[in-house]
Amino acid sequence: MKIHEYQARALLAEYGIPVPPGKVARTPEEARSIASEIGSQVVVKAQVLVGGRGKAGGVKLANSPAEAESRAREILALTIKELPVEKVLVAKSVEIKKEYYLSVTLDRARKRVVLIGSASGGVDIEELAVVDPGKIVIAEVDPLKGLTPGPAAEFSDRVFPTKRASEQGADALVKMYRLFVEKDCSLVEINPYAELPDGSLVAADAKINFDDNGVPMHPEIERLRNDEEYSRDEIEARTAGLSFVSLDGDVGCIVNGAGLAMATMDLIKLFGGSPANFLDVGGSSNPEKVLNALRIITGNRKIKAILINIFGGITRCDDIANGIVMARKKLDMRLPLVIRLVGTNEKEGRAILEREGLGAAERLSDAVKMVVARSKEGR
Repeated sequence: MKIHEYQARALLAEYGIPVPPGKVARTPEEARSIASEIGSQVVVKAQVLVGGRGKAGGVKLANSPAEAESRAREILALTIKELPVEKVLVAKSVEIKKEYYLSVTLDRARKRVVLIGSASGGVDIEELAVVDPGKIVIAEVDPLKGLTPGPAAEFSDRVFPTKRASEQGADALVKMYRLFVEKDCSLVEINPYAELPDGSLVAADAKINFDDNGVPMHPEIERLRNDEEYSRDEIEARTAGLSFVSLDGDVGCIVNGAGLAMATMDLIKLFGGSPANFLDVGGSSNPEKVLNALRIITGNRKIKAILINIFGGITRCDDIANGIVMARKKLDMRLPLVIRLVGTNEKEGRAILEREGLGAAERLSDAVKMVVARSKEGR
């Protein structure tokens, strides 16, 4: 789960990390009012959950409240990477002497939480890792000890050139790690971590992501969720209790089990197709789940064919078959439908489908080849 910069700044401030003052505005008039409160040059920044805001014209300086209103009006009229800008952050502009980068994130390859720092902040850290990896400092955090002041200071000394900056950086890292752990984050990033002319350091920009599995344990984080992060299909699927991720292809997928769903998408790609979604109906045998899954998928105009791949264990094939029959009666299903049905109550499930004039493949590879071919016919 992602949140906006203004939300991330508020969390950093809650944990004692200095951030420039600012508020979010949804209208140009609100931007003018906030700029008046701040009383100095401000920066007006589009709040969208994608990168590249600056290049798209979504970040502008304003030297007066009237100019802040004008800049906000321009930015609120933008659409950045297909996302309309609905709000802006109006924050005090700071004079930056030097930019640094700090983050706490999960490194899945190392199976550890890691600290990442660089004296070359303000740039894309992934690009810097390719162009000049020597400028990036990385250290693992012992999960049993957490991040204590000693290791934080050692790491900070490798990033910051002066004692004062290093002390501030170490303090920020300890607080960032505590935020990371307490809120079940997957990333806490400050970029740039800005050094001002007086030597103090502030978080001039911030990014925080959360582990979706941890969000339900934090109602205060759940309230920060932004629907723009999700497609209409993903929002509907979440409401229906389905695990769903939108993709760019044209083969709709309904599968039981996350691992089987991943393997199914891999096979679709292998045989020349392109999956339109990841969808795991889970271990439930409730026919309503199949109906909801098909309702979501058939609403996607890009889809040319649908594959239902069920390997029944806890999931009963006859219940899946009943869900398919129910969907055909309730939905206007005109897309080609390929079914693979194997496992618990397989014979009963096949009999239900046969009565409706539907068949089911046994081999997954055969079903995938068939659905890819049908999708290409519809292009």
